[in-house]
Amino acid sequence: MRSLYQKFEVLLQNTAAGFKRYLYDEIPWESRMIGIVGSRGVGKTTMILQYIKENLGSKRALYVSADDMYFGENRLVDLADNFYKNAGEYLFIDEIHKYMDWSRELKNIYDSYPDLKIVFTGSSVLDILKGSSDLSRRALIYHLQGLSFREYLNFFHNKKVDVLSLEQIINNEVKLKDIKHPLPLFNDYLQRGYYPFGIDNELEIRLGQVVVQTLEIDIPQYANMNVSTSRKLKRLLSIISESVPFKPNMSKIAEMISVSRNSLDDYFAYMEKAGLIGQLRNETSGIKGLGKVDKVYLDNTNLIYNLAGERFSIGNIWETFFLNQMSVRNEVISSKNADFVIRDFTFEVGGKSKQQKQIEQNGKSFIVKDNIEFGYLNVIPLWVFGLNY
Repeated sequence: MRSLYQKFEVLLQNTAAGFKRYLYDEIPWESRMIGIVGSRGVGKTTMILQYIKENLGSKRALYVSADDMYFGENRLVDLADNFYKNAGEYLFIDEIHKYMDWSRELKNIYDSYPDLKIVFTGSSVLDILKGSSDLSRRALIYHLQGLSFREYLNFFHNKKVDVLSLEQIINNEVKLKDIKHPLPLFNDYLQRGYYPFGIDNELEIRLGQVVVQTLEIDIPQYANMNVSTSRKLKRLLSIISESVPFKPNMSKIAEMISVSRNSLDDYFAYMEKAGLIGQLRNETSGIKGLGKVDKVYLDNTNLIYNLAGERFSIGNIWETFFLNQMSVRNEVISSKNADFVIRDFTFEVGGKSKQQKQIEQNGKSFIVKDNIEFGYLNVIPLWVFGLNY
């Protein structure tokens, strides 16, 4: 275990404790077992190392990555046993999905060491969900989204802005203390601000790696796919990136990539859970998540700029941003008369020339405009919706 502790100490020393993700203060870290899942590259590892550095230290805690060579010859449950017998209190396991039989061993650790706190992360939402059946009554699962526009302002530019509720947003209650003109910052966020690694000007390379690893490793491992199927996933993502937002014609797309209609439904579900696409559903009997898919989007605007290149439409950027940012705290569904519905509020998203006549004048319908700095009446700037988390 000496090598594990040495690597842990190095990581801890190089972890900056300044900026923290929105989820940091929402997680009950004292719970017996916590799972933190999310897309690759959104900051899960940094967040748990920050918590250790500020609250525990290396004497009470141990951080390990499940893909460490140590686990080529050692079992996770044996590590936990050794750690516990040496007065360890908190065991943090990163990228747990890369460890075979992780779900069963976590269950055994939980049942065998009631005083041991366990926190695990997974870069692939898919594997965590697949294995969580044994852990459903044991682990609290939290999903970490990419940076909001509010977090981007803090992390990239050291500009602190308060979180706004939906009610504060629609009432135009935004207050920016030291930002005179938010639009240039907003436009930069749309292109490189969703992933924390965008601050290092390595977005194109790093994001390309995220997409490839998700399509070639995460989804195929989860769904037991072969190499040829992985190629079809890439082809499907290419079709989506050139077409979004669009109403999916499943039969036509299935024919284009030579798969069955049923398989295509699975492909879309896998890519949505992996953080590559977003699917906007309509309302079905009031049951969350069971509505029919009305439109398909790429997950976030950084993906659009990276995958679609010059082929994207600005309207796609606007709608993708709204759906991506507001889905963290709200159930967003499609609207028959506008673009989106959240609770009983209707939102029509567009440029600064969008007209009032396009929405109902009922006091609960709003025009969301890009390229305006501040709102008025029922007109709200698009960038403000990035302050919801």
